Amino acid sequence: MKKRILIAFTIFLSLSINAQTIQGSEIGIDGAVGFSNMGGSFGLGLKYGYKKSPDFIWGPSFRLMRYWSNSYTLNYTGHSNIWGGGLYAHYRIQNVLFIGAEAEFLKNPYAIINKAKSQWVPTVFLCGGFSKEYKERIRVNVGIYYDVINSINSPFRTSYTLKKTNPQTGQIIGYIPVIYRLSVFIPIMNTKESDENKNEDY
Repeated sequence: MKKRILIAFTIFLSLSINAQTIQGSEIGIDGAVGFSNMGGSFGLGLKYGYKKSPDFIWGPSFRLMRYWSNSYTLNYTGHSNIWGGGLYAHYRIQNVLFIGAEAEFLKNPYAIINKAKSQWVPTVFLCGGFSKEYKERIRVNVGIYYDVINSINSPFRTSYTLKKTNPQTGQIIGYIPVIYRLSVFIPIMNTKESDENKNEDY
């Protein structure tokens, strides 16, 4: 099931690439931070986005995180650097909202399963939230991200804030794989504007 999701996401991006011409590009930066009784993490993500239309953007991503844990029940206490990359796609709705998906493989050197020393962890977030462009110079996204894979080795697990509780005892029995993320996108090229400038020169 997890592999099928990743394959479907890749095919979706490939079809989008072939279906439309590139109208511009953007650089994106997002930040995420989270704490829990098991530890915490913070990090930055970099994105290069190709604008396939005024509303649709896709491209590669890279992420670097700092992760620490104080959970004896997970057989790991300490800290580590986590890095990796992937692909993302966002669709913007009337300069108010966005929806999309982001798939990444992250190298977590301290895996929980089998106590492996090297583990590549897949994440596939379905996301949506507020999106606003300001004076065509900067765009701000504030969104909710749901990890449909929710790997036990995911470094984002310490950022989950929504809890599952036992309705009878009220005891916490797990967490819902949801995180919050702030992203900023800066336009660096607009092919339409470039074409207009060339026409004016002639």
